[in-house]
Amino acid sequence: MRIVVGKGSCGIAAGANKVSDSALEYIRSKGLDIEVGVTGCIGMCYLEPIVDVFSDDGTKTTYVEVNAENIKEIIDCELEGKRCDKYIISEEDAEILSKQTRIALRNCGIIDPENIEAYMAKGGYTAIEKCIKDMTPEEVIDEIKVSGLAGRGGAGFPTWFKWNAARNSKGNKKYTICNADEGDPGAFMDRAVIEGDPHTLIEGMLVGAYAMGSDEGVVYVRAEYPLAIVRLTNAIEQARAKGFLGKNIFGSSFNFDLRIKAGAGAFVCGEETALIASLEGERGMPRLKPPFPAEKGFWQKPSNINNVETYANVPWIIVNGGKTYSAMGTENSKGTKVFALTGKIRKGGLVEIPMGAKIKDVIYGVGGGIKNDKAFKAVQMGGPSGGCIPAELIDTIIDYKSLAATGAIMGSGGMVVMDETTCMVDMARFFLDFTCKESCGKCAPCRLGTKRMLEILTRITDGKGKDGDIELLEHLANQIKNASLCGLGQTAPNPVLTTLKYFRNEYEDHIYNHKCTAHQCANLITYDIDAEACRGCTLCARNCPVNAITGAVKQAHVIDTDKCIKCGKCITSCKFDAVKKI
Repeated sequence: MRIVVGKGSCGIAAGANKVSDSALEYIRSKGLDIEVGVTGCIGMCYLEPIVDVFSDDGTKTTYVEVNAENIKEIIDCELEGKRCDKYIISEEDAEILSKQTRIALRNCGIIDPENIEAYMAKGGYTAIEKCIKDMTPEEVIDEIKVSGLAGRGGAGFPTWFKWNAARNSKGNKKYTICNADEGDPGAFMDRAVIEGDPHTLIEGMLVGAYAMGSDEGVVYVRAEYPLAIVRLTNAIEQARAKGFLGKNIFGSSFNFDLRIKAGAGAFVCGEETALIASLEGERGMPRLKPPFPAEKGFWQKPSNINNVETYANVPWIIVNGGKTYSAMGTENSKGTKVFALTGKIRKGGLVEIPMGAKIKDVIYGVGGGIKNDKAFKAVQMGGPSGGCIPAELIDTIIDYKSLAATGAIMGSGGMVVMDETTCMVDMARFFLDFTCKESCGKCAPCRLGTKRMLEILTRITDGKGKDGDIELLEHLANQIKNASLCGLGQTAPNPVLTTLKYFRNEYEDHIYNHKCTAHQCANLITYDIDAEACRGCTLCARNCPVNAITGAVKQAHVIDTDKCIKCGKCITSCKFDAVKKI
């Protein structure tokens, strides 16, 4: 018998280390010969910690929401040749993987990310071997062109074109760079790939380097991803020991080595020229283009930058063929895309689906719909650079062109799901607050414009909006989009513009009716107790931190709105649903 514990960041946060330690201690105390292994995130973050138990005949049983105590019960059941049914994954949850097409995530949650042999057993490093032994660099680029692979970092630029531009640039020194500076709120795709399958990133970069004529690579990883850095460092050392990195790879004249740069957590460093500046030891600030990095990038040498997910697709494409990859997706968007489902979704986590699926397919078909059976209101796609897509557009096809038509973007793949309790004005304010703080300040439209927009949005959500604010927001948004230096400023107004487009009535309610229909903006709501529903249990009064609630036992209680600080304690403590926001 073998036990494998899911130890991605999500699993560890849910208690996976305690589960693993408890299992090992119990096994030792019983004198059992049972191996306890590790894997990455399978994508079903809402069920963590997840444990797979492999019997001697190879049969796998998946247990979910495991803790330090019930793992002992599970071990005992398995030793008796039984399954511990109450902890086994449900059929509905087990089907989530079958609804996906996993390419970038093909090994995540399957293999041991800390063991290169596990990756090689799944065909790892055969793609780079095929390139070196059977393909010219030009043929590799042609295969990527046939696949239709576009950059998965957000822009969706053809990968082959960037590789070809770097190859054709003059110079003996060229750099292959991975952008793992995943800064979008709600996005964790790149982190999961590095934590769960670091060798696929290394191999993808090797293939790109061979195609471009590069001998040195850098992975720019967020310093906030310590586990990813540890596992990638380990993977690089293992690949070096096997001869997959270094000199004369596979006995050829191809040389390539790789190192990691831990970024300081600035969102703007996701922009490729700002990333390059940071790599060079400067403050992460964008540079004017042209020249593009393919011509003059890191240390003014030809450089190519792709994100983790883009490189993770490359080995699969080389092994299975570009035509196989391009057979998935739509005319203008080929292959699959990984999304991070967060927010008011029942089954949050990572999913990978073919381009061309509908938003509804992801939210309801894979994500299980909205928590607590609330009404779906909107989904924010593309992070702070993206836009809010309303419920009436839930049948929108997921590809670059269709999403752009809504005012949103594919982005790196974040999907923040919102229900009827979400205030869209406050949501726009949240994202503007983020981009305002993350602006590098180099250009005035972004530095000052986002600040002015944030001030207006804050005033509106505080109940102090005034006539003309909507028009001023639209004017500032368009000025910032047209005049900003880099993508951060050019896309920062998107959440505001899309919420104005689809939820203008909420802005008007805030400004003219002094009302937040979602009951989220504190200054625009009051708390009241329904006298008929109240049973006089006194729980609300006892939990009120400012003694704003009065009333006798078994008599209807009353809230003093002048004292009320709108903390919500009365709502959460009431068992009779008597406290209301109005």
